[in-house]
Amino acid sequence: PGPPSIPRHTNRLIKEKSPYLLQHAHNTVDWYPWGQEAFDKAKTENKLIFLSVGYSTCHWCHVMEEESFKSREIGEIMNEHFVCIKVDREERPDVDKVYMTFVQATSGGGGWPMSVWLTPDLKPFAGGTYFPPEDGVHRVGFRTVLLRIAEQWKENKDALLDSSQRILEALRRTSEIRVRGQESPPPAKEVMDTCFQQLSRSYDEDYGGFSKSPKFPTPVNLNFLFMYWALHRTTPEGARALQMALHTLRMMAHGGIHDHIGQGFHRYSTDQHWHVPHFEKMLYDQGQLAAVYSRAFQISGDEFFADVVRDILLYVSRDLSDPAGGFYSAEDADSYPTTTSGEKREGAFCVWTAEELRALLPDPVEGAPEGTTLGDVFMHHYGVEEAGNVDPMKDPHQELKGKNVLTARGPAELTAARFGLEPARLRALLQECQQRLSSARAQRPRPHLDTKMLAAWNGLMISGFAQAGAALAEQGYVSRAAQAAAFLRTHLFDPDSGRLLRSCYGGKDNSVEQSAVPIQGFLEDYVFVIQALLDLYEASLEQSWLEWALHLQHMQDKLFWDPEGFAYFSTEAGDPSLLLRLKDDQDGAEPTPNSVTVTNLLRAACYSGHMDWVEKAGKILAAFSERLQKIPITLPEMVRATALFHHTLKQVVICGDPQGEDTKEMLHCVRSVFSPNKVLMVADGDSAGFLYRQLPFLASLERKDGKATAYVCSNFTCSLPVTSAQELRGMLSP
Repeated sequence: PGPPSIPRHTNRLIKEKSPYLLQHAHNTVDWYPWGQEAFDKAKTENKLIFLSVGYSTCHWCHVMEEESFKSREIGEIMNEHFVCIKVDREERPDVDKVYMTFVQATSGGGGWPMSVWLTPDLKPFAGGTYFPPEDGVHRVGFRTVLLRIAEQWKENKDALLDSSQRILEALRRTSEIRVRGQESPPPAKEVMDTCFQQLSRSYDEDYGGFSKSPKFPTPVNLNFLFMYWALHRTTPEGARALQMALHTLRMMAHGGIHDHIGQGFHRYSTDQHWHVPHFEKMLYDQGQLAAVYSRAFQISGDEFFADVVRDILLYVSRDLSDPAGGFYSAEDADSYPTTTSGEKREGAFCVWTAEELRALLPDPVEGAPEGTTLGDVFMHHYGVEEAGNVDPMKDPHQELKGKNVLTARGPAELTAARFGLEPARLRALLQECQQRLSSARAQRPRPHLDTKMLAAWNGLMISGFAQAGAALAEQGYVSRAAQAAAFLRTHLFDPDSGRLLRSCYGGKDNSVEQSAVPIQGFLEDYVFVIQALLDLYEASLEQSWLEWALHLQHMQDKLFWDPEGFAYFSTEAGDPSLLLRLKDDQDGAEPTPNSVTVTNLLRAACYSGHMDWVEKAGKILAAFSERLQKIPITLPEMVRATALFHHTLKQVVICGDPQGEDTKEMLHCVRSVFSPNKVLMVADGDSAGFLYRQLPFLASLERKDGKATAYVCSNFTCSLPVTSAQELRGMLSP
């Protein structure tokens, strides 16, 4: 697309592997990657550092690049006065977090692109997010800011250094999370109730979700509500929690945030109705949503939710999968509307004019009123309007003028009734339309694909496939999860050091590439991969995944545990370029690692008998105790874990031949019930196997009357043996 032009400039980023850094390799700015070469240059030349952080599917990052980083004049100012560093926040969440903490503390907001000015010893003193190139009525332009800061450095160097030191000390104090004297985890009931009330107050009764706009999927909230329902099934609050979660999931699936033609979910909705999204698609959303829709299906038995799970996993298998088995990070929001377009537009790949739809769907529909076409039925169902269905207020750049974002106005039954059709027939017609539109869309230029593969996000996606495979009894999904886990073991794990790596990259001819100096895994990589391996063991019963999970948990303890203040640091000690070792304290688009690790530790203890892990879980909850009691809505995943900590997990042990029909029936029963506090294991009688070596008590459990037999154990003390799946089902409800 667009006329090919020969780049006039090439900077050091051309040697990088990150798609985001490579996007900037031909800017006029003389970019450096984060590293010693840039730091040394700043010190020897006594220059300030300009740090720009973004990611490859970030709309405003593209805008700032077009306006400023490709401008010869602004590039010259940057190169003359600053050492300029570009960071992909998905590769280096550690660097991003340190400076975002500064930007949020000093400007009251944050986001990407993040623009920060640092002293030569990396201390921040000024920062913001997106800057327009020139001064406007309401804000200072980027060029002016650059020149003012360069002037300050020349005239008031000492004052600047002094203030950067003070800023750093203040950040250190305010960002610390630690145990304050009291050693105990907060009480589960109060924390659960407060969290429920806070969510209930912010709930949108009409459209679901927990804010007016923008609206994010936030699976952490929905998982909390399912847990709350499981523990309060017979109360009005429990019923409301379930209704809030299921209604939100329904409305999201109907809305424009769900891609009705290409499957999967976009990142968030700009409006209250889940209608007009920001169109990028992130791997971490697909992984978490596949898991949460699987739980909705387990709880409700409604095929609607199972269909959404299949839709998400189809998208990921088709569009975000590397041939070697890993999962790519994201697809961009912006693309060229046609093969001859010169500039990209947001959503171009996904939106339609009424005219296009009419031309693609002209067939008359039998049984509907005279003259009804497929187009009429489809356009009615998905809220298509002649002049476009996007509110101009939600489209400041007029990129969606005259276009339609498909959003189902209601259930298929309503549309069927409107046209006098049977619901099943209507569904078949809509499917026919979707296939045609999908072929038409395939002719459009695709959005940019970020082929970076991250251990943490691959972990979230493996959990999605594994949980869906177990809940929907789809062996193919479990196999896909295992293929991705094997990919991690080959490409993102160093067997010599026993450590995870953060990232690898899709290369030419289906190769998988690694940076010259690989980035070591962060806390989130360990936590989400361990969770994935535990989920994969429960879905596949393959003990090697369990063994690897326990190994990684020991490694995580060694690299990240804070023995003084408790909980885990996000990063390892010993990197002199990182000014702060932080602990995240918010479950947002992704859960914070300390929240998920509480559940991991409790599960790992059940599989290993290693009781230190239960103690560690309690210490994490103690470190976050104040926040959990005051504003639990910021940590719904940790609140969920608090309930698990206090309710003790149930070890469901099935003694039997994993291939036997009687064992399979028991397993199907366990997997089809939503039982958030269970840990599943199969004792197959192989006393030399990994599980028997970990858990001596298994040797005393045996089959009754030669049939598969289940035991429900708590702290390694077991119930009477059960041989009927029906009876087992009754024991699993919390």
